[in-house]
Amino acid sequence: MNLRLMFPLSAFVAALVMVGAAGVESAAMAAPKKASARAGKAIKKPVAKPVVVAAPVIPGGFMVPKEILLKNPTPAEAQANAVWSLRAALNVAALQCQYSAFLATVKNYNDFLRHHGEELVRAQTVLIGYFRRTDGPRAPNSFDQYTTRTYNSYSTLDAQYNFCNAAGLAGRRVLAIGKDQLGPIALARTPEIRAALMPQPLAPGLAVLPLTPFVLSLPAPDA
Repeated sequence: MNLRLMFPLSAFVAALVMVGAAGVESAAMAAPKKASARAGKAIKKPVAKPVVVAAPVIPGGFMVPKEILLKNPTPAEAQANAVWSLRAALNVAALQCQYSAFLATVKNYNDFLRHHGEELVRAQTVLIGYFRRTDGPRAPNSFDQYTTRTYNSYSTLDAQYNFCNAAGLAGRRVLAIGKDQLGPIALARTPEIRAALMPQPLAPGLAVLPLTPFVLSLPAPDA
């Protein structure tokens, strides 16, 4: 099955890991203060130690991509971000979920582009305006990076089946609504797709019970 992308993607990467490093600035040693003449010695303040905050760890090595959010968006910009995020989720599903003909993720995505094309163009225009407001001349590059990061935020092998099911259902729902209604639906549906990327507890019948330690008792040897 050939996947036709009706809107060009800029700098789309299938699997991109972006690692940011934050430096820790230690507090400067305070200047010595003169004590009383009786003491005759300078007193130094203790050097403050940097606070190390441990990153949250999800048991089992489950990797959950980080959601891409805008800083201080207007209501229109927040809605445009949800629309663009939904578009990214359906596109990633079309690429990664072709193992299931039932989900029809390729057909859903292409029909989605046709049915809501004008709303997608408006969302893109609003987002570019947001980056012009926040980043000035760097707006085109910022939007390009934002798009790449948004696509990558839906790419994970740990929750692929859950993600594909959620994206397949969302694709059917957005095709069932009329035009000019995509914004509110995107605000409601993108959190559901993101929730599918989180680890899910096993059903009771699939849970692996801990093994009871087995102790072998042998008779004491004859003296």
